[in-house]
Amino acid sequence: QVQLVESERGVVQAGGSLRLACASSALAFRSYAMGWFRQAPGKERETVAVVSASGGNTYYTDSVKGRFTISRDSAKNTVYLQMNSLKPEDTAVYYCAAKGSVSYYNVYTSQRSYDYWGQGTQVTVSS
Repeated sequence: QVQLVESERGVVQAGGSLRLACASSALAFRSYAMGWFRQAPGKERETVAVVSASGGNTYYTDSVKGRFTISRDSAKNTVYLQMNSLKPEDTAVYYCAAKGSVSYYNVYTSQRSYDYWGQGTQVTVSS
């Protein structure tokens, strides 16, 4: 069983920045693909950004391209989501997730394929 613990909730003004962190208990962290997902009020959860087990390949949903950066630190068993130029529409509960049994260099965008999920953290962007 893999536990994922996300950083505390954040409140920021539009145009500001915030970095989310997700620490994994997985001993073989490097063998997991990781992702960040979000769910805004009244909307379905969506894929925000994912990173391959290798760390070298990433995917971003169109609405965050150029503003968000996903990265991973295998020494700390942690995946990050750096969010810049935040907009009110980025307000949501953000979840990190881990997917095992992956190809090392592939990215996985389907939420359903992820095996383990964090508890979620609220991000609020005020206008």
